[in-house]
Amino acid sequence: MRTLLILTCLFYVTYGAISQSQSNLSPSSDKVFFIGEDEKQYEKMVEKYNTLLFAVCGNNMEKAFGQWTQLLNDIEAYASQTDVDIKGTKLWLNVFWAKDGKIDFIVFYPKPNSRNMNYDIIKNMLSGFISTYQSPLKANSGFSHYGSAAFPIFSKQYVGKEK
Repeated sequence: MRTLLILTCLFYVTYGAISQSQSNLSPSSDKVFFIGEDEKQYEKMVEKYNTLLFAVCGNNMEKAFGQWTQLLNDIEAYASQTDVDIKGTKLWLNVFWAKDGKIDFIVFYPKPNSRNMNYDIIKNMLSGFISTYQSPLKANSGFSHYGSAAFPIFSKQYVGKEK
């Protein structure tokens, strides 16, 4: 009985290690992954999506900030809808959009002062978000933005100029 218990434990530990190493070998097929998880894929994405959100917004800082803030608000709303608590989560985000405004990839990493949690949950939530999100922006090529996010979002979006 004792031998059976030891063999069972050994099996689960080995199976877990193999599964984890296999999932780490193919993050390039994932739409969401951690910064540093697949550097070659990430470098290719940075080259391919070399137009910045700022340029797609006509070099208008207010418009670009508004689009980024709206994206973060939409992520927060999606997290709430899917019962994922992201309050206190702080991330570095790199978002890569297709020219039609759909998100192709999100690459992220938690900031040191972020809430301690299982970030695979965030990864799964962002994967679901990508499948539902459509930006109003369109471009001649894929575009990207690297920025910071802290949830909950407190920024106000201003329509028009404030007087």
